[in-house]
Amino acid sequence: MSTPIYVDPLIDLTSQKTVSIIIQFKTKLARLAVLDAQANGQTLSLEQAQKAVDDAHIRFYNEMETLLDAVPYTITRSFKIAYNGVAMELPANEINRLLKSTEISSIHADKEIRLNPPTMPFGQM
Repeated sequence: MSTPIYVDPLIDLTSQKTVSIIIQFKTKLARLAVLDAQANGQTLSLEQAQKAVDDAHIRFYNEMETLLDAVPYTITRSFKIAYNGVAMELPANEINRLLKSTEISSIHADKEIRLNPPTMPFGQM
């Protein structure tokens, strides 16, 4: 039984407008997979773990050829170090097609988040 894919509720799946999304893959980042294996008493080299990440990307790209057949989409960025996934643009109402993917864990709206550093009360330094 496959785990359902999380889809960010901020995405209007009925819109025909092109949206930017970030997709997270199920395959763990290489360094995290190595640490996880060690914690479970297993051996996994960084090279093996990185190959699993690379293979996940290849499988995803192959799936997109079928799942998004005749849908205009663009993969704008690929992530493999601090995050395992891709950023892409496609019509929002076509995102449901991605739910058939075997590689995707979650789909998030690609939005910029800015943090304002806390201000020090006057006279404290």
